[in-house]
Order: sequence, then structure tokens, then C-alpha cells
Amino acid sequence: MSRISKTSERLIALASPLALLLAWEVAARTGGIDTRFFPAPTVIGQKALTMAASGELWEHLSASLLRLLLGSLLGGIPALALGILMGLYRPIRVAIDPLIAATYPIPKSAILPLILLIFGLGESSKIVMVALGVFFPVVINTLTGVLQIDRIYLDVGKNFGASRWQTFRTIALPGAMPSIMAGIKLGVGMGLILIAIAEMVGAKTGIGFMIWDAWQVLSVEIMYVGLVMIAILGFLITLLLNEVEMLVLPWRRDR
Repeated sequence: MSRISKTSERLIALASPLALLLAWEVAARTGGIDTRFFPAPTVIGQKALTMAASGELWEHLSASLLRLLLGSLLGGIPALALGILMGLYRPIRVAIDPLIAATYPIPKSAILPLILLIFGLGESSKIVMVALGVFFPVVINTLTGVLQIDRIYLDVGKNFGASRWQTFRTIALPGAMPSIMAGIKLGVGMGLILIAIAEMVGAKTGIGFMIWDAWQVLSVEIMYVGLVMIAILGFLITLLLNEVEMLVLPWRRDR
């Protein structure tokens, strides 16, 4: 099977959303869709530029990004350590796995009222919501990655007298890294969803608050600006994580 070049891949990846936006614009201009609910992309873009010029957009964007970063660190680092420990030590896995299996299916948005009750309406509740969204994908994927490591590598490390820290650092962590990166991508994506939901309640800044506030005053263009910003954030974060993956997993660059 022939392979296309990286440049061609990038052009195709860029062309597909542009084609969708063009079709949307044409439909809006020709009356194919109701612009009260689906304003043209150019109208949304003009509103975004106006909000950016006034500083309003950057205020909301920076607030959401900071919460996303802190929540990802709060949920991701413990999940990474716990996932590796569960993969290396069966008693820990037997003890913790049922708890994860029982709590993972609970919709994280459904426990927002409880989070607000415990942590209040301040920044802590938003960060905790992101942390919960990041924690489960990272711990599950990390555990899966460690369990998929060939047992011979662990045996070799044991035979050469590797300490627990050396086993953790030189065998488990590198061996599970492909699954860990997949978990981080899923977790950050879930965190981005949850931060938007959390900001709709008890927040005065953030993309989620911006969308909710626009809905209350029926400002459809601002609602779409918020949705587009979330989409752009997700796209840019994915690109960033892909670059990080290429750095930590150089043997996957040709895939």
C-alpha cells in the first residue's frame, strides 16, 4: 500500500474542516439554513475578532486554560503513579481495580453538585472536576500498558537486582508509554469537556461561562464563538500532545 507524504497529510487534514466551513457559509448565505440558529462562519469570526480586540475572549480563554492545566496535573500525576503500581504489584491491583471499575462509569457531570457542595463555587471545584475527568483514562491506560509489557523484561530487571524505583523508571514507565500517551489524550479531552460544564455553574470567567451567559441573553454568535474556541483548543492540544509523543516515542514517527 502506497504512503502519502506528511505534507499531503497536513493538507488533507486542513482541507476537510475548510470544506465544511465553506459549505456552512454557502448554506447560510443562500438561505439553506436558518441563520438565527446557525450564523455564517464569517459572522462568528467577526464576533470573535471583536471579543479578542476588547480582551473579553482572552480573559475567558486564559481562565479555562489555567483550570485545565491545574486539573490535568492534579488528576494525571497520581493516576500515572497508581496505574504503574497496579500493573507491577498484583495485590495493589486486586485491591484498587474494583474501586475504579465501580466509580469510572459514574457520569462526572452528575457529581458536579456534590463537588460544588464539598469545594464550593470557587476555583477548587472546577479544578477537581477536570482532575476527575483526567484521572480515570490515565490510570486505566497506564495499567493496561504495564500489563502488556513482556514479562521477560521485568524478570531481567529482577535478575540484575533492579530496585523498585529502577524497575518503575527504566522498565514500567517506558514500556507503558504508548498507552500512557493515549490515556493522557483521552483524559485532557474529557477535562476540556468537564471544565466547560463546570464553568456554567458558579463561575464568572471561562469559555463555559461565556457560552452559558450568551445563552441567557440569546446571543447566538457568542455561543458559537465559545464552541469554536473549545474545538480549536482541543485541536491544538492534540497537536501538542502528538509532538510530545513523537519526542518520547521516537520509534513511532514513521507510523
